Amino acid sequence: MPENRITKLLKQDKKLLLAYYMPEYPVQGATLPVLEALQENGADIIELGIPFSDPVGDGPVIQEAAHVAIRNGVTLKNLLETVRRARNGEGCRKITVPIILMGYSNPLFAYGGECFLSDAVEAGVDGLLIPDLPPEEIEDYREMAREAGLSMVLLISPVTPPERIELIDSLSTDFSYCLAVNATTGTSKLSDGAAVDDYLKRVRQHTKKKFVVGFGIKDKARVEHMWGLADGAVVGTALLQHIAGCTAPEECARLAGEFWKSLR
Repeated sequence: MPENRITKLLKQDKKLLLAYYMPEYPVQGATLPVLEALQENGADIIELGIPFSDPVGDGPVIQEAAHVAIRNGVTLKNLLETVRRARNGEGCRKITVPIILMGYSNPLFAYGGECFLSDAVEAGVDGLLIPDLPPEEIEDYREMAREAGLSMVLLISPVTPPERIELIDSLSTDFSYCLAVNATTGTSKLSDGAAVDDYLKRVRQHTKKKFVVGFGIKDKARVEHMWGLADGAVVGTALLQHIAGCTAPEECARLAGEFWKSLR
């Protein structure tokens, strides 16, 4: 696979801070200003959600954000156009950090598998995270993605046995994504810190590639704690909550930037 932005980033010896953002949330026109604000305030990778009417792994905040995005006109086709504009600096400063699309398999396959992969690469996407596509069914799609130049990110959960962790590590192109808890996004169930710590230590023992941690990470203290156990932390629900009341794109960008700066 040719080297892309993710590959180059992971060569750096640094702990990563990944942002998850649902396009056009909470208002139309917010996407490009928010992407710029996140990049300017230290987001190493940006995950863009593909809105879907029936998500299986998202909590109420991201579910509502997806419904808002759909009402605001987001489709997979115009999401790729937004990525292209971001890469070219049309409507914002050029976005140079890696961009991963996170979404469910139905919209991707409805778009057309190989057609979607080529259009995603042309737009400037670097990777994909498809939560409802298990390792047993991803190998062919992963190879097509690799040939196109896209990184595939697979999920590990607290109940994943060691041999399956090793399988997921082998199939993830550059890094894996660990769920901090076996729950939906935005959970507050991180009270048993010792169990999370033991789980991530177990992941470290059975992986060769880097891994990041998401779900329930809301502030700087939790980010720094996860940095001590993993190679990166993902913050999504807390970001969306922080900008939920905005009524203008500029306000969204300002609040997103302030919140992201507070995590650093």
